[in-house]
Amino acid sequence: MEPLTSQIKGPVAIIGDLHGQLDKLNDILEQLRALPDYDRRWIVFLGDFVDRGPDSNGVIETIIRLREEHPRTTAICGNHDLGMATSLRVVPQSEYSDWEERWTTYYDSDVTFESYGAAYPDLDDLYRRVPDEHKEFLAMLPWSVEHPRLFFVHAGLDPHTPFEVQRQILEERDFTLNHPQWLCSKTYIEDPPPPDCPLTVVSGHVQVRDVIITKERILADTTGGISGELSCVLMPEKKVLKSGQAKPTASGQPWWKIW
Repeated sequence: MEPLTSQIKGPVAIIGDLHGQLDKLNDILEQLRALPDYDRRWIVFLGDFVDRGPDSNGVIETIIRLREEHPRTTAICGNHDLGMATSLRVVPQSEYSDWEERWTTYYDSDVTFESYGAAYPDLDDLYRRVPDEHKEFLAMLPWSVEHPRLFFVHAGLDPHTPFEVQRQILEERDFTLNHPQWLCSKTYIEDPPPPDCPLTVVSGHVQVRDVIITKERILADTTGGISGELSCVLMPEKKVLKSGQAKPTASGQPWWKIW
């Protein structure tokens, strides 16, 4: 499997947390395929592919196949994805890790086991049943993706730590950190990026009623895997597609002229 790209440029379609919601994902993809610039537009998934929803297996399989159809597809790792990958030991595990208990107890992962036909919470059974391609996909997810105007990270950035320091940690994927805050923190949704961050930070992780777009932040998780419609933000147009919706609706004008 080709590595996921962490450096992109050009028009983007940003898809919020999926959480096993395959029907909603297919709805969004159908709308994207109808766009006249589909072939040249990057699709970026904001992580949390698994848990809560009914078909984590189908979501990961669909994204793997989408990458074959549409090479301009990439994604970042969410805390649920890290929990599954670490619990299955397909990524390094720190000596402090509590992911196996945390993921199987608190992350609504029982439906993920069910989607693979594995006995919950038998991690050995799940490991045997998860296809190698799916394990590889989870293992190689970058922790961030960068665009000339946008910075994609699942939960957001620490407002009190220099941007370059955070970018380096995210690029290197520091697995010695048990719960990396850029994937796990619930407070970053309320925080601005650090003052030296030159890019708009794009995140999911915490459910919002509607997509939020400002010069500093884009927040795009409108389901949390629990309720509501899946959202996809088209940039630079600042248009929002929603599952169950035939046409995109405008949410403002771009604040920059060059993309």
